[in-house]
This record gives sequence, C-alpha cells and structure tokens, in this order.
Amino acid sequence: MPGPLFAMTITKASKSKIAGALIAVGHGIVEFPLMFLIFFVLSQFEIPSGVQVAVGLLGGLVMIFMGIKAFRNRHKQEESAVALKRDSILAGVWTSAANAGFILWWLTIGTTLILNAKLFELAGFAVFAGVHWLTDFLWYSIVGLLIFKSQKFWSQRTRMGITLFCVAVFIGFGAFFMTSALWSILA
Repeated sequence: MPGPLFAMTITKASKSKIAGALIAVGHGIVEFPLMFLIFFVLSQFEIPSGVQVAVGLLGGLVMIFMGIKAFRNRHKQEESAVALKRDSILAGVWTSAANAGFILWWLTIGTTLILNAKLFELAGFAVFAGVHWLTDFLWYSIVGLLIFKSQKFWSQRTRMGITLFCVAVFIGFGAFFMTSALWSILA
C-alpha cells in the first residue's frame, strides 16, 4: 500500500538495488516486537483513546519532520555504500515507528488478525507473523529493485518530481494523522 514506507523505499532505492530489502528488515525490527507485544499482552486489553490520540499526534509530527528533512536534502549527493545500507535499515525502523497509521493499524485491525491467529496458538501466530513479514519483504524488495533498475531512464526533472512526491506523502500522512487525532479529541 502506498504510504510513508513506500515513499521511503522509492527515495532510498534510487541509490541502491537492495534498499527495499533493507527497509523491510528495518520495518521488521519494529513490526515483530509489536506483533509479539500484541499477541502476548495487548490482545487482552482495550486501547484507551488517549493513547490513540497521542500516537496520532506524535507520529504525525515525526512524519512531517521526515518530510521536511527529505525536502531539505533533495539536492544532496549519494552516500557511501556502508552509510546507505545502515541508513536504509534505520529508515525502515524510523518510518515504521513514527507512522501513526502503522501503529493504529496494528492496535486495531492487526490485533484482530492476531486474535484470529491465536486460535491456532503459538504455531498459528508464528505462521501469520512470518508470512506477513515475508510479504512485506518481497513487496519492498521488488519495488526497490524496479526503482533502482528503471532510474537510468529518469531525467533530473523526473527525479525531483519523485522526491517531491515522497515529501508530499510524508507531510500529507503526518498532517492526516495529526488532524485525525485532534478531530477525535473534539468528537
């Protein structure tokens, strides 16, 4: 699904053919502990609305910050290969952790999916978690590879357009998360 992690994959994959896979690894670093936390602890409780509001406000603020940072760095030159690999993993971690939609999805729909997997005990949960992450890994790896391979056909204007699109995705999602959180306070 196009969102902040997808936008980050596009941004990083223009410099490395394995950026999508590394971003998925970073995403998994956040996602697996969250799934385990839901499976073993949170699935037994209802999440208070104040927590959901806080996640929306903080996550939205971080997304907007990431968009501004990407906009400011739009003209920077390529990084070293080691820095790029480390930064791609960290980008997956930060983009996932700061994405209020990701957190809220896991606290709502994801919790429901985990409760369904829980019917088959730990084995069902393990299959669900593994298949879910493997799907993410394959998706972001393929997207990243396609972006990397196709970039030789891009003009500088195309590159700037893609960068600005990614900036708009970050800022747009951040504004949406913050507005939704504020709206839920007023409702």
